[in-house]
Amino acid sequence: MRRLIFAWFMVGVASLAADQSAPVTFTKDVLPVLQKNCQSCHRPGQVAPMSLLTYQEARPWAKAIKAAVATKKMPPWFADPKYGHFLNDRSLKQSDIDALVKWADSGAMEGNPKDAPAPIAWPRDGWGIQPELVMDLPPRDVPAKGVLEWELLALPAPFKTDTWVTSMEILPGDASVVHHICISFEKHKPTTVYNRYEWVQVPRDETGNPLPGNSGFAELPGMTIATREVGSTEVKLRQGHPTLKENLDFCYLPGAGYDDYRAWNAGKLIPAGSDIIISAHYTTNGKAVTDRTKIGFTVAKTPPAKKFLVQGAGEDTPVTAPTNANNRAVFASAYNPEFAIPPNEANWLAPPMDITFLKDVEIVRLRPHAHVRGKSAQYKLTYPDGREEIVLNVPRYDFNWQLSYGTSLKLPKGTRMRFEFRYDNSVNNKNNPDPGRWVYQGFQSWEEMMAPNLGFIVDRDADVGGLMSVTN
Repeated sequence: MRRLIFAWFMVGVASLAADQSAPVTFTKDVLPVLQKNCQSCHRPGQVAPMSLLTYQEARPWAKAIKAAVATKKMPPWFADPKYGHFLNDRSLKQSDIDALVKWADSGAMEGNPKDAPAPIAWPRDGWGIQPELVMDLPPRDVPAKGVLEWELLALPAPFKTDTWVTSMEILPGDASVVHHICISFEKHKPTTVYNRYEWVQVPRDETGNPLPGNSGFAELPGMTIATREVGSTEVKLRQGHPTLKENLDFCYLPGAGYDDYRAWNAGKLIPAGSDIIISAHYTTNGKAVTDRTKIGFTVAKTPPAKKFLVQGAGEDTPVTAPTNANNRAVFASAYNPEFAIPPNEANWLAPPMDITFLKDVEIVRLRPHAHVRGKSAQYKLTYPDGREEIVLNVPRYDFNWQLSYGTSLKLPKGTRMRFEFRYDNSVNNKNNPDPGRWVYQGFQSWEEMMAPNLGFIVDRDADVGGLMSVTN
């Protein structure tokens, strides 16, 4: 009996030793990891600087791949693993990290081509989803220098009948100058003018800072509204308020990707005759370019069981916002005069945002948003029975990777959420353009925002009015 146990032990040891000594190859061990975790970005037309579709493309980057995964710099994923559960978790398993590191350290061999999984049929032309309908935005000339404000543009929506949209993606023509591009769907009004850019002309000093009380957040008397027809360079000014409003049904942000509601059997209903309001914000980078952005959609053949809502979106608006908030404030955080980051402050806690859910809700997406001084974010729930739970903690926020965290939080009526953001206005922040200045809320990258960006799903015919209230 002892000999039999010893024999089985030796077989196990030999098997383990064989596994540990087996060569790690691209085709058998590395390519499956790249397909699952990396190629969505590392392919032609996407944001990554190199393609990793084939061995020939990946081999020169073996050491760089090792460094990126060993330090957990790639794939980008910033959620603290101690809190929450996320359906789209992009972080690598340790076994995947070990395989990539061993591959690089052992000569980055190709292996037997027969071991390779079939190539993924990625969407064409740089899309993350393969759209069924594509809408071209008017070309936008972006100068080499200057401050560009947040512009709105109304266009007729490309749907002739009531349409359930099941996914949306915005494909920038030149992502290097796109701070954000958002779209909102609105019922057409006879007064709406198509193909005319409209923005608040924010008075600024010589450094680009807005003059006190003129950030553009609050609806102030005597605002200067600028307009420019598409294709024209003539800017007209008037006093008053914007004629267009936005509710930000979907946004392109650096690193944020597309919205796909099909996994929840959900969609967004766009009534026939709706307008699409484009919110575009460009940041100059020293080079004059022309941006040619496209918007792609997939649509449902039959109405889905659920509908997807975002915080503050359209007639689905579930938010009661503070009275000093304008239409942009629900997305960009309600204007708060106490939001003022001192110079050289490395860990400033902004006034928190408190949200009370007035009905039972299911949250399926959390996407914290700030600008270049954003440092960390946290979402904390307090349930009606007093129990507290942190559902997302982002200890290292990155403006260049504004990730969405997919989840499923079924919250009973009366649940409260506290959203907090910390900011780094010190020299330790490599993205900080000027640690010596006070920083206030505003729409430019060198100003700041604070937004929780919540996504919900509800039954298709559910009444969502008064879903939640927000204070800060």
